[in-house]
Amino acid sequence: MDKRKLTAALAVVFAVNIALIALAQTIPEAHAQSYKRGSSGETVKKLQQRLSDWGYYDGAVDGVYGSRTEEAVKKFQRKNGLTVDGVAGPATLAAIGLPSGSSGGGSGSGDVNLLARLISAEARGEPYAGQVAVGAVVLNRMEHPSFPSTMAGVIYQKGAFSCLSDGQWDQPVSESAYRAAREALSGHDPSGGAIYYFNPATATSSWIWSRPLIVTIGKHRFCK
Repeated sequence: MDKRKLTAALAVVFAVNIALIALAQTIPEAHAQSYKRGSSGETVKKLQQRLSDWGYYDGAVDGVYGSRTEEAVKKFQRKNGLTVDGVAGPATLAAIGLPSGSSGGGSGSGDVNLLARLISAEARGEPYAGQVAVGAVVLNRMEHPSFPSTMAGVIYQKGAFSCLSDGQWDQPVSESAYRAAREALSGHDPSGGAIYYFNPATATSSWIWSRPLIVTIGKHRFCK
């Protein structure tokens, strides 16, 4: 190999090394996690537990980043000289003692997608508030002793939702259903704490009519 070719080859190797170093330096930042209203998962639960232990949070340690978690984060941020935005970003997570680059389910994308599919299948064409309410019913059931404690358990419980057997479950998920899922996960509940809902025009069970009515939204009656 002549001197010019050797010099060119060394230049290429040098350029590749510089590029790899630059890429490595950007990876932690690109993978930094932020948690906010609508997030869920194990990291959110740890966040809630620490804020609860320190007196900032008095809600349920359930791994769902709702309005109460957001307010607790703001209190912590205010007390510790951080940007007060209610978002548990890298600086806030570091101050709390949680890893800021963890991939431990912070975005809650699986829960959002699953809940959105249920909302779309059960409440397609309903007012937006009614879609949020359907999502809230799922979350209310998770907290109720008569139902499974996980989202998948509630949704896939045998006979719980007709959409799993009538073909609606496999239809495309509407954009509004994703928004409604995130809003329900953030703690908004237009159903008023309902654990049941039904459409009076199609309901065939006499038992469901016996449930105390809380509110009617669109075509659905939401009940205790």
